[in-house]
Amino acid sequence: GFDNPFTTSDPTLRSCLIGVFGEQLYEELKARQPQPDEQTAMGQCMGPPSDGSAPSGTPPDQPTNSPTVETDGSGQSGGSSGGAPDAETARATYPPNVTMSLLSGQSLAPSGFDQCMVSQIGGALLGAIRNGQQAGGAENDLAAQCLLFLQVPPDSLQVGGGSTGPEPGDGGQPVGPAQPGSSQYVPEETITVTYPSTSYPSAPGGTSGFFTTAQNADITLSAVGFNDTGGPLRFNRPSGLTSDGTRLVMTDVFNNRVLIWNTPPTHANQAPDLVLGQPNFTTNLPGTGRHQMNWPMSASTDGTRLVVTDTNNDRILIWTEFPTSNAEPADIVLSGGTNANPSKSNIRWPWGVWTDGNKLAVASTESASVLIWNSFPTYDGQPADVLLTGLGHIGTPRQITSDGNSLIVGDHNATANGDNEAGTFFWTSFPTADNQPYDYFVVDPLGEKMSAPWLRGDFTDDGRLIMMGDTLHIWNGMPQSASDRPVLSHNGQDKAGGYNFRWGDYSTVVVVGDRVYVTSNGSTLIVFDSIPTSSTQAPDFVLGATDLYVDANIENFVMSNPVPVSNGTSLFASSDFDNRLFVWKNLPDSSAAPPDVVYHFCWYSSEEAGNRSGCEGLFSPWDNTLHGDTFALAGRDRLMIWTELPLEGNLPEYDFEGGVGNVIFEELTGVAMDDTYFYVADKRANLVYVWAGIPDGTHEPVATLPASQPTRLSSDGTWLAVNSTMGHGAQLYRVDQIATSGAPSAVGGSGTFNLPEGTTVDNGHLFVADTGNSQLLVWRNVSDAIAGRSADAILGASGASDTQPEISRNQMFWPAAASFDGDYLWVGERKFSGRLIRFSPGG
Repeated sequence: GFDNPFTTSDPTLRSCLIGVFGEQLYEELKARQPQPDEQTAMGQCMGPPSDGSAPSGTPPDQPTNSPTVETDGSGQSGGSSGGAPDAETARATYPPNVTMSLLSGQSLAPSGFDQCMVSQIGGALLGAIRNGQQAGGAENDLAAQCLLFLQVPPDSLQVGGGSTGPEPGDGGQPVGPAQPGSSQYVPEETITVTYPSTSYPSAPGGTSGFFTTAQNADITLSAVGFNDTGGPLRFNRPSGLTSDGTRLVMTDVFNNRVLIWNTPPTHANQAPDLVLGQPNFTTNLPGTGRHQMNWPMSASTDGTRLVVTDTNNDRILIWTEFPTSNAEPADIVLSGGTNANPSKSNIRWPWGVWTDGNKLAVASTESASVLIWNSFPTYDGQPADVLLTGLGHIGTPRQITSDGNSLIVGDHNATANGDNEAGTFFWTSFPTADNQPYDYFVVDPLGEKMSAPWLRGDFTDDGRLIMMGDTLHIWNGMPQSASDRPVLSHNGQDKAGGYNFRWGDYSTVVVVGDRVYVTSNGSTLIVFDSIPTSSTQAPDFVLGATDLYVDANIENFVMSNPVPVSNGTSLFASSDFDNRLFVWKNLPDSSAAPPDVVYHFCWYSSEEAGNRSGCEGLFSPWDNTLHGDTFALAGRDRLMIWTELPLEGNLPEYDFEGGVGNVIFEELTGVAMDDTYFYVADKRANLVYVWAGIPDGTHEPVATLPASQPTRLSSDGTWLAVNSTMGHGAQLYRVDQIATSGAPSAVGGSGTFNLPEGTTVDNGHLFVADTGNSQLLVWRNVSDAIAGRSADAILGASGASDTQPEISRNQMFWPAAASFDGDYLWVGERKFSGRLIRFSPGG
């Protein structure tokens, strides 16, 4: 009869099965036999049978004669079986302190180790151990036998350990990579350094004059160039997948275009046949004509009609006959509304779209609503027939999924459970009435996490539903309740044996026949040649990158949130989203110049973990500062300080995690230096800490400045600028009055700036990155800004009234941080753009 593993008393097996199926489905499977797809999913937990054959969940390249071990109830090994390596020999050769270090991820695992362990204990349990669960004696014995089986030389294994950071208030002894001879200890694997540059032209400097409104930029880093995509297969945040079963359509959001394959790609080098929004495959300028676009997010087609959300133009573009030529203009444009109030004629920042050629549904993100046309629109500006607000619970709706009989709406800021959270609304029957209530709301489809991304995806020809959240989920049909779990969920990034789909805002899924196409935040199009049947099944090929496991943005040095700082000789740019610091030893003088050095604040415990970007020791620097030979990064609860500039891959002198001295770090968002002081902003604590000189854990701050949600900091030795994004402005302190509690002067405020991310002072000049208005405001003199005078120049816009985000040589999309080195002004854009732009005075 059926020996039901779901009634097991083995805590290891139970933990693995719950990790695969979730608590609710696990309880259900106690009372019934699993279906074939469920048997496949549980295979990774079962381990190989005693005859030495491979379990159903064993990866294809895993040797079928992997070691096995029997254990008694105490978790101690009771001998080997199936021709396995001798347990006593294995344990003596690889003692528990070695295996524990490998299992926990403290030490780098040798090639093949993770695959062997997945075949023995399953990816879920290995992932749990990597995330902090204690490994038992059985797991250590299995690890030892895997090492013996792989013939790993014992002396090649290094046991990890040591402190990973000071506890808040413990005296603040610095940790982290130290100079030779230092008493500090940290494993070498805390930071990964690469040296990509071959050569690039250096900027000559010697500029003069000042900046002028709407002037052109010189170059852009973190991009191919101005009005340059890099070609048909170089993507920049692809999204919006749709198909009629014959063609494949994909929006290329940051490149302001829609790509069309007349035949869906079957290999990595298959270029698209058609482009909309641009005259060719090279250009990427935005525009407002019917043949142009600005940040197109989603698309949908029934094979005859094509619909595109032209997101930053607040409109829907409709082709009533499928386009056949590049830059073909749309036939119908739906737009309307000047505010964020939900209405049937109000389309604001539309994100998601779906049509079957009869009905049309659009997510109007800024107006917190979904609009439905019961019959396909026939004229410009035609209002919708049905308005959905989810009883007021819809916040910022994103992608839409439907089979025509049901409706699924992902939402980044839903309030179905009270607070703002990402999740997904489900209508099990397609809505036909205004504010028809949704049937249920889901955060995590597995029912395990308190937070998870919203879902978006596609129905297969046979009625299955494939959705992307933080990994790929498959249901046999439309789920009828929030407790209907997927029949298969890919292990994804977090579990051993998984695949990093690089999920995010731009992730979409479409099924064409048996092939599954997935867009990623890594600017790639990932392809499965068949619908996955295993939680560890790898994709078959990828478009847009050189390898399935590569992030094309990182491969091409495209940053998400570049924060620049320059001393006039070298350029540094940190990115919290990318967990990296990019270094140009010389100031680059050409677009797309590769950096000389890249610091990745992450290390991988194994090759397998690296393939799925399973980082250890992750650091997300939000701000940086440079003064003389000292450089610093700050983010979250961590502060890194170099006393020699990080130009050669040298590691920081100090790495404080959690706090320094008696100062506890809660959420670091700013850091600055000058001749006198070292400043750190803590947004959550509403404080700016001021040290006399570099903090090293031996002395406390000389001043603590109250600040409302401070963000980035800047000092030129005369002025300290404390930016407040949520306060829509900045506080400016005289540096010589800080020790005597001098009151600050205010710049900006609500109605003047719109969510500025950074305020920079340099040699008496003031630069404000007015992010929400897509402008960089420049004053020659700080005192003029304090007096409320208008900026002397506005960069990235035609004037004060031009607040439209755009990418071009003289337009900007959400500037967030600036650095002026006396010759050049470097400006980093954030989130929905990522360029690092250089302006010259007098340009």
